[in-house]
Amino acid sequence: MDIMGILLLVTLLAPFAGAVLAGLLRGRLGSFVAMLAAGVTLLAAGEAVLAIYPNAPVNYPLAAPSLPWISAGPSFGLALDSLGSVLLVGITLIGFLVVLYSTEYLSPHNLEHAYSTDRRSYFFWLLTFVGAMVGLALSPNLLQMFIFWEITTLSSWALISYSQQERALRAGFKALIMTHLGGLAFLVALLLLFVGTQSFSFEALDQLALPVKTGAFVLLLLAAWAKSAQLPFHTWLPDAMEAPSPVSAYLHGAAMVNAGVFLIARVLFSGFHVSTNLGLLMVIMALLTMFMALLAYFRQDDLKRLLAYSTIVHLGYIFLGLSLGATGSVAGYQGAVLHILCHGVGKATLFLCAGAIAFSTGTRSISQVRGLATRWPLLGLAYLVGVLAVTGIPPFAGFWSKFLIFVGALQSPAGWLVLVLLVLESVISFGWLLWVGQKIFLGEPSEVVLAAEDPPVMSGVLIAGMALCLLIPLVGIPLVQRMMVP
Repeated sequence: MDIMGILLLVTLLAPFAGAVLAGLLRGRLGSFVAMLAAGVTLLAAGEAVLAIYPNAPVNYPLAAPSLPWISAGPSFGLALDSLGSVLLVGITLIGFLVVLYSTEYLSPHNLEHAYSTDRRSYFFWLLTFVGAMVGLALSPNLLQMFIFWEITTLSSWALISYSQQERALRAGFKALIMTHLGGLAFLVALLLLFVGTQSFSFEALDQLALPVKTGAFVLLLLAAWAKSAQLPFHTWLPDAMEAPSPVSAYLHGAAMVNAGVFLIARVLFSGFHVSTNLGLLMVIMALLTMFMALLAYFRQDDLKRLLAYSTIVHLGYIFLGLSLGATGSVAGYQGAVLHILCHGVGKATLFLCAGAIAFSTGTRSISQVRGLATRWPLLGLAYLVGVLAVTGIPPFAGFWSKFLIFVGALQSPAGWLVLVLLVLESVISFGWLLWVGQKIFLGEPSEVVLAAEDPPVMSGVLIAGMALCLLIPLVGIPLVQRMMVP
């Protein structure tokens, strides 16, 4: 194995090794090991992406135990191309920032929830999740992707339930059941694929007989909708806001929910040909999900639940872009993949802002917080930048990905109708999130704000998040420009 193979192996194994060590070590040493593992993962992933960018995709089969009941063999391994690079950059970069942020957020001084200084289980599950997402991004076939897919389901359940409070336990169990239903659909699709082709490769999906191919793709769509909290599986995500805010920033803003859209992106990128009816189904479900979640904005007083519904809207954007790509729009497909990265950094920044508000005031209630910018102006600026990034105001990250999706919409048969709906969503989301920010940060400080502080580590992570909201398109755009749906 050459240096590239070693980099990919380190990227995959470092978070799992860090999870084991951080799960054994108490106190600052455990936190340091967690930061070190996340940092090594980020550096190795960055080197791998830089190495792959000007070259052809790489694929490294790994030795695996013989499975005699599979005549063709599963062909486990590590693979990286431009599509996998986009996801890999997002999950490792935001993962490192979330681990760093967590070292200060999970503290007895947290006014919303005084966490124990024993963070072993937290860092174990968080790093396990990072490793599972890396494995998903590097998977060369659907079987290996399914294995890591289920690890993310288990890790998410543990992290949502981390506080052990009744509401958190219920939310974790709900997320486990609803996302696992999607996992069962994924498993049945795998069985159909293997019976029909004796293979688990992405390309084999298009070789199935037409009725079986349609059924397998619909099952994968169900799996993706469940993982990415789309109709009719959307209710688990707002309830999952009982998780610690760094978990919400990573799992529910930048990583786990993106696993579903990445699955469909990978299937389409492998050359799967979608029928007109299936493409129309994807468009309709994406638009229905977006406007259902948009209407839910107006009854939210919990800032994190509001951001969760915003995440559902933007995952709908990605599904819409992928459906446009399935019907022949390269711009729509490229915009959808770029939005995975651009929305991820913007939404992670907003969730970390919500965590900082809860940390320093003891509440996430929009109606109880006023004038926070007078005590913590950097937090107000970070919230504003996050809103500009996710709603697509130039030159921030979301503008570039949404622009490509808008171009893809115009290339579709019902182009102007879809474009008008997307512009309407953008205007309403921008106005509402800005109005919420005005309520929280401007005016005379409310009682809960008077004692607010600005912890230095969390402030540093927010600064990094703001920088990414401007700079991440410089990484993502060159990667997606190399993508052409076969």
